[in-house]
Amino acid sequence: MRNFNILLLVVFVLTGCNSVYVKPNTLDVSKTVYADRGGYTMQRSIKETMTKRGYKVVVGKAKSNEHAIDNSVSIDIDTNIVPKDAPYVVKTKEMKDIFRPVWCAFNGFWWWNFNVSIADQKTGEEVMTWRGRGCANSSIRKLNKILDIMEIKEN
Repeated sequence: MRNFNILLLVVFVLTGCNSVYVKPNTLDVSKTVYADRGGYTMQRSIKETMTKRGYKVVVGKAKSNEHAIDNSVSIDIDTNIVPKDAPYVVKTKEMKDIFRPVWCAFNGFWWWNFNVSIADQKTGEEVMTWRGRGCANSSIRKLNKILDIMEIKEN
């Protein structure tokens, strides 16, 4: 029985690995949101979720600068330009995690470990930070709840 309680405690601690700061009523669904190109897991899902909710999600224009160090070596630096009409920027960082719970097979299959930030480009204020871990489906459900709080409500 003691081993079962320890296992239950470990499972409980690992499922509660989310820390979220949200500034309510700060996102306007009619505005453009910039997100980084590409994406794997959480980064891709944020773009898809925000698009489904009515946001115009853009990845900006790519700019490649090739610099020659000497005659034999050149470095290609890719940068993305944030469009001027994008008042919000979403940044997502994902970390590799060795822990992969079995129950994720029933909750979106993938286990994600991520940091997400949404900033208001006009004020420079970070309106949401989220450090989290979770199965795919439960993380998207949490994202939708967070966006529900953040979106400006019309009276």
